[in-house]
Amino acid sequence: MKQSVLQENRDFAAVNRDYFRARKITCINLVSSPGSGKTSLLERSIRELKPLFPVAVIEGDQQTSRDSERIGKTGVPAWQINTGLGCHLDAKMIHGVITSHPVPANSILFIENVGNLVCPAMYDLGETKRAVIMSVTEGDDKPAKYPFMFHSSDICVINKMDLLPYVDFSIDQAVHDLRHIKPEIGILYLSVKDGMGMEEWIKWIRNVHKATA
Repeated sequence: MKQSVLQENRDFAAVNRDYFRARKITCINLVSSPGSGKTSLLERSIRELKPLFPVAVIEGDQQTSRDSERIGKTGVPAWQINTGLGCHLDAKMIHGVITSHPVPANSILFIENVGNLVCPAMYDLGETKRAVIMSVTEGDDKPAKYPFMFHSSDICVINKMDLLPYVDFSIDQAVHDLRHIKPEIGILYLSVKDGMGMEEWIKWIRNVHKATA
């Protein structure tokens, strides 16, 4: 049964990926544990990117539309998926959104996945890139404890760096574990609050989009 579910997901992911490629859409899947700052990072990213490219967002949560309402205030399309008891988005859910709500060509589509470092790691959504966000307030052991999520990601954003002096978090340990799990993973140090690292983050997105186009 598990293999059947995963195969169905792979099939829908392939269809989604073809859709994105044909329309030159850059799709970035944002994954993290709850409270890492994904939505705040997304809001600031949209403000930086919106003057340059069309931007749209798919929001995933078990309940409520609070995050999609927040994103909607930035002036970009935001579509909510509520998973109920489900702990992740899957490719079929994404397919349902993009076939009922046309995503502009040559755009950047962010998917804000359900906050969870386990289940979303197994589900390819057809995304162009996967970015995992971890915050210094979570502890530096997240890569070691949840290696598959970090191994399946293209870049790791270490967020809330403005709080580093006040928490017990070892950058050296986190980076050591990240490099052990996936030597080639990109690493960015970022603070949404004070803007540290935002220029590098936006540059990474633009480079991915340039390669897509």
